[in-house]
Amino acid sequence: MIPFLIAALAAFVGSLVLVPLFLALLRMFGIYTTVQEGSCHVYVLFGKVAAIINEPGLHILLLKLGLKAPIVRWLGRLYVLDMRIDQQYQRSQPVNSEEGAPMGIGIWYEMFISDPVAFLFKNADPRGSLSANVGNSTVRCLSNMKLADMLETRHAMSLTVRNEVSPQSHEWGYKLGSVYIRKVHFRDAQMIAQIEEKVVNRLRQVTSSIKQDGANQVSIITSTAERQAAVEFAKAAAIRPSIVGEALKQVAADPEVEAAMFEILEIQKIIESKARVTLIPEKSVILPELLAVGMRTNDFSAPPPPPRLKTS
Repeated sequence: MIPFLIAALAAFVGSLVLVPLFLALLRMFGIYTTVQEGSCHVYVLFGKVAAIINEPGLHILLLKLGLKAPIVRWLGRLYVLDMRIDQQYQRSQPVNSEEGAPMGIGIWYEMFISDPVAFLFKNADPRGSLSANVGNSTVRCLSNMKLADMLETRHAMSLTVRNEVSPQSHEWGYKLGSVYIRKVHFRDAQMIAQIEEKVVNRLRQVTSSIKQDGANQVSIITSTAERQAAVEFAKAAAIRPSIVGEALKQVAADPEVEAAMFEILEIQKIIESKARVTLIPEKSVILPELLAVGMRTNDFSAPPPPPRLKTS
């Protein structure tokens, strides 16, 4: 059991310490190198570019550099470049429209390394030079445009800036990718306040116009409805006497029905008037005189209720 544990411990130590140390010594002496995805290795020896490796994976330097491989890491220099696409946004580049309005343009663009040698040796700061080139091209190409075109044609403006920058930036090994005008705005605070005031006033005018138009429509609808209702009521009032007369004519044909109808109408009118009705027996002589005397002596505004009489 002990020999097995010793062998396992030795294998663990060897795989954890000795193998990485051995591989590090091989890389130190330039035997091989590993290139990551999206990276590029540039080997320079005695001021000259010895090799450029931009394919990801494991590479044997003896096959790429020959006899220079063991000394390039000691007497030369290794540059590791990031070849992935990068992006940058420049805010409020100052331009003036054709009408003289001070405008600001925000431009977003992509860039990536197209030539590693030119990127390293033709420009000390290719990223800063590209940024300055994009800003200058934006101001030079987009100035003196009509304000309406500047606010509406962003795609054409983006193509104009890209076509202006790309040839010169490629000479530095830094190629321009997509360009997009993201924001166009006014830079003068007083002008912005005036525009806001005009917009608010215009909105108020439009709102009041809409309200007035709605009120006019409502008035037209109301007057039309009232006119039609008045016409219909007038027609009804015109034919009412004819209808009532025809009905009375039919009722008057039967004397009994006529007498009963008028008696019912008279009783209905008495009920609707809310007047007090006193019932007196038919053969009573003294009772009406007593009631008359009592009504003269009492307050007429609130006369006492008459006594209830039993009729035989």
